[in-house]
Amino acid sequence: MQTFPIEKISLNSQKITLKPLPLQRPLLMIGHGTRDDDGRQVFMDFVNTYQQLDRSRPVIPCFLELTAPTIAEGVEDCINQGYSDISALPILLFAARHNKFDVTNELDRTRLKYPQLQFYYGRHFGINPSIMELWQKRLTQLDQPQYNLHNISRQDTVLLFVGRGSSDPDANGDVYKLARILWEGSGYNTVETCFIGISHPRLEEGFRRALLYQPKRIIVLPYFLFMGALMKKIYYISAEHQKLYPEINIICLPEMGIQPELLQLIREREIETQLGEVKMNCEMCKFRLNTLQNDDHHHHEHNHSHDHSHHHNHDNDPLAQPMAYHQRIWQTP
Repeated sequence: MQTFPIEKISLNSQKITLKPLPLQRPLLMIGHGTRDDDGRQVFMDFVNTYQQLDRSRPVIPCFLELTAPTIAEGVEDCINQGYSDISALPILLFAARHNKFDVTNELDRTRLKYPQLQFYYGRHFGINPSIMELWQKRLTQLDQPQYNLHNISRQDTVLLFVGRGSSDPDANGDVYKLARILWEGSGYNTVETCFIGISHPRLEEGFRRALLYQPKRIIVLPYFLFMGALMKKIYYISAEHQKLYPEINIICLPEMGIQPELLQLIREREIETQLGEVKMNCEMCKFRLNTLQNDDHHHHEHNHSHDHSHHHNHDNDPLAQPMAYHQRIWQTP
């Protein structure tokens, strides 16, 4: 299996200019969290890189689960520096349960302890032109001879788009939408969309479908921000398929990593938060629809439990079987 070297950003080697902030309000950057040390460190490096670009206010890293510092610890850091107004930004790709409920639940809990706090909650990354441009650049690089030794055409190539997977159908639908947008006009034979956890079809099924087109090359595109346990699992499964099908060139792209496009996008989201211009699309949110059935009001109740156990093998995963998944996916939470 071919690998694609990720180009790490150096603030000394390229100039990144950010729009000025309207306010000098501290920013809480909230990551999902991982037990993988590499994944945790790259998030901390990402936050530190963003802070270096503008030291006019503190940028505080924290995690929703699995590792420290926690959201509560991040908030306390802001309080200790004398702040009571805080921008909170979820560093998440899609608006799923973590973004809609879990992060806001944690912020609500800290407000109970510190009633003087005022949070301004920002927007997830979503389907954004700058992220699309980042992936298009990487796919263009794969057409160069050093990554395409046998000059395989895009028509003989299948794009295998891998999302993380969510218990929120709305977020899963966005993965399919993004994959389709990336494929349109690209010249690739087709795009197959799959997931590495929770949702179906899984990555193994994605490979099975991709192979039906009898491609000469399969490009695995993991739609992830940072390295972590799931990225390593994607690399492993891709390498196993390369052994099974040596006649096919399988190349696995890396996670996005610390890139100028993401740093610029963070600044856009931070400015939105400060100006109160955050807009969320809730039309197909299963949490909203459930609430409407109960009380005819459009709001999100923050009263669900947060299960911190994430299993990614078929023996322990309660949603490993597609029928079990379909029976539970529209239940709330």
